Amino acid sequence: MSDTNTNANGGDATPPEAGQQAPQVKMNVLAQFIRDMSFENILAQKGAQGDTQPDVQVQVNLDAKKRTTEHQYEVVMKLRIDSKAKATSSQLFLMEIEYAGVFHIENVPENQLHPFLLIECPRMLFPFVRRIVADVTRDGGFPPLNLETIDFVQLYRAELQRRQAAQAASPDQTGQA
Repeated sequence: MSDTNTNANGGDATPPEAGQQAPQVKMNVLAQFIRDMSFENILAQKGAQGDTQPDVQVQVNLDAKKRTTEHQYEVVMKLRIDSKAKATSSQLFLMEIEYAGVFHIENVPENQLHPFLLIECPRMLFPFVRRIVADVTRDGGFPPLNLETIDFVQLYRAELQRRQAAQAASPDQTGQA
């Protein structure tokens, strides 16, 4: 008898939720562009020749904002790439780039939109930024710099932890004052 029970077929909570499909997430890249870029070949400016081993430091910042058009968002990836000689710590080159993408995004729940904008959108932009960095460093007189893949999930989590630590520190300061 229990195997013909209607509750087994259509249990009140679990099967309807499992049977319902969430709306399909829609994401289109409408535009992508270099907002700002600079490259300084400091080694050449000093007149130095160099067969030096570089120490490359890459800083990544992300920004996202809603545009006035419905379902459109702008995501900006800002990279600062600082290359110094390992032996002397003298500057070889400095590159800064702000690369932006305009995205049309639908059906992402509000509580998931922030991580979506700062994880998924930069993942879409990264291959293009990598190519630009390689081309500019090569054209600037250095071997092409092929950036390692950036873990945007880890970057997002680190930023959340930094913000939580800052919030935890500020109530202590205001509570004691």
